[in-house]
Amino acid sequence: MKNTFKEAIKHRRSFYEIDNNINISDDVLKDIIENALIYLPSAFNSQTTRIVLLLGENHKEFWEITKSVLKSMIAEENFGKTEQKINNSFLSGYGTILFYEDMEIVQSLQQKFPTYSDRFPVWAEHTSAIHQFAIWTMLEDEGLGASLQHYNPIIDEKVSEKWNINPKWKLIAQMPFGNPIRRPADKEQNSTEHRFLIFD
Repeated sequence: MKNTFKEAIKHRRSFYEIDNNINISDDVLKDIIENALIYLPSAFNSQTTRIVLLLGENHKEFWEITKSVLKSMIAEENFGKTEQKINNSFLSGYGTILFYEDMEIVQSLQQKFPTYSDRFPVWAEHTSAIHQFAIWTMLEDEGLGASLQHYNPIIDEKVSEKWNINPKWKLIAQMPFGNPIRRPADKEQNSTEHRFLIFD
């Protein structure tokens, strides 16, 4: 039985121990992403979010590219820990979702509505965040574990070259996912007393 939306939000966590033995089909994964793209809101109904789903060897290649970029930037004696994290927490999963925003649409809106010109890039980030959260929650509701990563912009150029990504698309985040091996420990939650104001 699926969780209610409130329960699904409560159970969504960052999983850093995953493998590729998932129990849902690629068609279910595609349906989750397509539903998000169709039904989630965006500023001015701009629909700027673009998503790339990497599975199989493409998923592995993405993390090998990420490792190669990082290896060129990190001292050799320190790279082992980074490589281990990527291998065990990201590459070990079933797939990776890349979240992009189409900046061509953002720029066209800036020209069309100059009063809000400085806000459209911010609103595009909001739109991406909505998609990230919803997809993350839906994946967890299907029994998968995921985390949200931000290796952009250092990997952008190589990733765009590898998969021929539209140069107008801006990479916002990466979401590796897979079968959760171990659930994260409970995290401390701050009181809402000073974070939630009510005037009635």
